[in-house]
Amino acid sequence: MRKDILKYTQNRELSWLKFNQRVLEEAQDPSVPLLERMKFVAIFTSNLDEFFMIRVGSLFDMAATDPKTVDSRSGMTPAQQLEKIYEAVAPLYKERDKTYGEIKKQLHPYGVCGLDYKELEQSEKKYVKKYFKEQVLPILSPQIVDAGHPFPHLLNKELYVTAMLKLEGRSMMGIVPVPNFVSDILYLPGHDIRYIRMEKVIMEHLDLVFGHYEVSERNYICVTRNADIAPDDESLEVTDDFRFLMKQTLHKRRRMAVVRLEIAEKLNQDMEKYFCEKFNITKKQIFRTKMPMKLDYMFAISGNLPDSMKRSLIYHPFSPQPGRQVEEGSMMRQIRKQDILLFYPYESMEPFLQLIKESAFDPSVMTIKITIYRLAKKARLVEYLCAAAENGKEVTVLIELRARFDEQNNIDWSERLEEAGCRVLYGFEGYKVHSKICLITYRQRNEIQYITQIGTGNYNEKTAAMYTDLSLMTANREIGEDAALFFQNMSIGNLDGIYRHLIVSPTSLKPKVLQLMDEEIKKGPRGRVIMKMNSLTDVDFIAKVAEASRAGVKVDLIVRGICCILPGVPGYTDNLTVSSIVGRYLEHPRIFCFGTGADQKIYIGSADMMTRNTEKRVEVACPVLDDAVRRQISYYMDVMLADNVKARVLQSDGTYKKKPITEHRVNSQERFMKEAVHAARSAGASQKKKGLRERIAGLLRR
Repeated sequence: MRKDILKYTQNRELSWLKFNQRVLEEAQDPSVPLLERMKFVAIFTSNLDEFFMIRVGSLFDMAATDPKTVDSRSGMTPAQQLEKIYEAVAPLYKERDKTYGEIKKQLHPYGVCGLDYKELEQSEKKYVKKYFKEQVLPILSPQIVDAGHPFPHLLNKELYVTAMLKLEGRSMMGIVPVPNFVSDILYLPGHDIRYIRMEKVIMEHLDLVFGHYEVSERNYICVTRNADIAPDDESLEVTDDFRFLMKQTLHKRRRMAVVRLEIAEKLNQDMEKYFCEKFNITKKQIFRTKMPMKLDYMFAISGNLPDSMKRSLIYHPFSPQPGRQVEEGSMMRQIRKQDILLFYPYESMEPFLQLIKESAFDPSVMTIKITIYRLAKKARLVEYLCAAAENGKEVTVLIELRARFDEQNNIDWSERLEEAGCRVLYGFEGYKVHSKICLITYRQRNEIQYITQIGTGNYNEKTAAMYTDLSLMTANREIGEDAALFFQNMSIGNLDGIYRHLIVSPTSLKPKVLQLMDEEIKKGPRGRVIMKMNSLTDVDFIAKVAEASRAGVKVDLIVRGICCILPGVPGYTDNLTVSSIVGRYLEHPRIFCFGTGADQKIYIGSADMMTRNTEKRVEVACPVLDDAVRRQISYYMDVMLADNVKARVLQSDGTYKKKPITEHRVNSQERFMKEAVHAARSAGASQKKKGLRERIAGLLRR
């Protein structure tokens, strides 16, 4: 381990918790509409759930198997990291509970009321009891825990109502799973949105569930299990079918060790000891929360609001606009004329989908090849790929079945693609395929031509309206030849391909980025590096950034989440600034800019500067060769660097501070929305004028 690197780095897990704190700060921002603030609480909660399942779970495994291993960015062992995580998480729980309570209270005047049973009116209590007896009680599966009824296996992230039961001097525990097939909330009669959560309904009526028992110490709990399963490490001898292995992995995930227990009510010492023994956990792994353990229903409530309330409680609606470079008509013809860049979600994914649809039916198209990491539940992209295969095109889909928490969805889509006649590949043992690249090969005038699409985000039609991402479509022949070679290499299991323009991990991406930084280091104070990514952990890259800073190169990093390098550390990172934008949309592009002016080199791609991405995944980044597109991306980066509303700046002590807001307020996401709408209106007006001119010319020709 490089000793000096610890002077300007921080632990990745603690850095991630600070990112999630920034998400919570959005929930506390009074300028954000109330129900959107509640959604940020929900996002914070689901983020924290995944953090415990994956990162904390991984540290537990490391503490058990390799307890002396030391984190290269903080010098801490797994046990020390876990200790620091528990210290950092406890105050976040309190802050989240307080934030939730304040938002819930502010929603009451709007008629959006989440209620406890004691807050219900008498008529509502009768309604709830009747509903419970008729619709819920018949489908409950209660259990007692005694000598004849062992403690059940509690599923990951499912709710269970618990109580102590007494009968004829004997005490035992009662457990009631909250069924998945009933609604999370029960709406109460009336015009307002008044509701009570289902776990509270069940908890209130436990006397009806455990009829002849005396019920006390009512509670509801939720366990979080380790979900950090790496199928790469498992034997593949069981079956050659990788889909089957992934199904086994998903089943195993539901039964992994408990890493966290959440409780609604305080436990007495006996109950605390009982749960610690049953789940093999310590007291530090028990977290009490005063808010719901599941908040997904908030998204449904937002969708059910009457229009009159939506204006006050949710963001002003925004629809992704047509691409500013896109016109009506053939996408293939337009891309042959010029490179086209789409900026999601400000611009729609529709032009790319139209390109695939057009290719599926164009007789000149011979092959369509694409890598897929995450797809929407309903994916028009898959339907177009299937149509292409059914129309006799050769369609190759390299789909990553190990996209965490999307495994089952990808398994289902892979089966659909195979049924349609697509050639489906599953990536490599030990390397996830995370790249976003699509290649269309067609014949024109007896010559093979290419259209290549390179993206920073997934081919997911749902998240394309929620995440910010770039999608470049080009007819550049050399990039197309690189893409063709890339897919050939993927098909034969060759990770060591050499390409003219594309940079591909695990072989060439990191070395090329470091080489480009070396070129800026040679320029000294005239050097310039601007990069945007989701996370930064790679120690080689971190060391190179510090080297650049010491050489006088001005380095600006826009890092949404984990950032293990600390800026402003004297003698190491004096010339480095790091900012993070958290707002309405999830920031997701990976953009690398080196130099300035006409000599500036820009790459976009799928990789963060994390060791897993640079060394353990197949990632693709592509140079932006078109001058107009390069200027466009450079402008986007300038606006994001100027953001003083949603940007926070990382300090040398690891904390984040908001920029001071001047008279010139810059909210980059709002600006990009307005500019997309303006560009679409201008394009629409131009199209109308063009159409009018053509009609007049036609009349004159008569």
